[in-house]
Amino acid sequence: MSEDSSASRNAVVIGDALIDEIREGGGVRELVGGAALNVAVGLRRLGVATTLIAMVGDDVPGAHIREYLADHDVRLVESEAPHGSSRAIVTRSAAGEPEYVFNEAAQRRSIRYSDEARTAIADADLVVVSCFPFDVPAEVDAFVAALGDARLAIDPNPRSGMLSDRELFVQGFERVVPGAAIVKVGADDAALLYDGDLGALRARLRDLGAEAVLATAGSDGAVLESDAGLVSAPIAELPGRIVDTVGAGDATLAAVAAGLVTGEQDWSELLTRAMAVAAATCRAEGGLLRTPESLAESERGVHGS
Repeated sequence: MSEDSSASRNAVVIGDALIDEIREGGGVRELVGGAALNVAVGLRRLGVATTLIAMVGDDVPGAHIREYLADHDVRLVESEAPHGSSRAIVTRSAAGEPEYVFNEAAQRRSIRYSDEARTAIADADLVVVSCFPFDVPAEVDAFVAALGDARLAIDPNPRSGMLSDRELFVQGFERVVPGAAIVKVGADDAALLYDGDLGALRARLRDLGAEAVLATAGSDGAVLESDAGLVSAPIAELPGRIVDTVGAGDATLAAVAAGLVTGEQDWSELLTRAMAVAAATCRAEGGLLRTPESLAESERGVHGS
């Protein structure tokens, strides 16, 4: 269920769209997912008109992705997918954490920028990039050329199963950090790309020129640093049990990005709201953004898309 939107405000999200093939309990389920897709749908559900630029195959999984985006009123600008649609096989570790194995299409993901894509980027109030192949210099070159002077939000969102060169990924990621409106990083990103010190990474990104840095640390909540200072928020307490944490980071980014698009100036209020949205999203399986209000409606028998 989308919140009210302003027709003059819009965002573009660039990155991955895929099928999550979840294997557990002796069965297999498939959900439409991908970090960038989750953020795009989340933005739309928060009232922001959104375009997703992503690689989608001309196959049955691609048809499911297109249908899902259409159901949520997200415009798709497709990039050619010579290896078909991306897929992630998801299992659970002994500790219950999700583990991913990506197919060739996901590992060799690529974005090409058509005239339609470039126009969408130029017209956007905010461009969000997530789970992008920053370790491929040609991809970074093409992204920078297409981006122009657009306002940017970045989530590097590296996946070990997609990462081919850690040093190149860091170089590509840090190339686009200067001047970004916000950069979101998590404890997992700090561990995979840097030395694991999330606070030091936050400081590094600010020194590189990010206007704001959002650092998320799971059960320890989140910190947002900008020229206005440092604000923090704990994880939100909501009724119901936590079902799935997979979409929490994407929901957090979508909520903050929606605030940037609509002109929210109070970082503390924006971060607190983002934590509430993330907590609501964790109360259901999959990466579809939920809000505390949508959970309450569901309890009353009012079901959104």
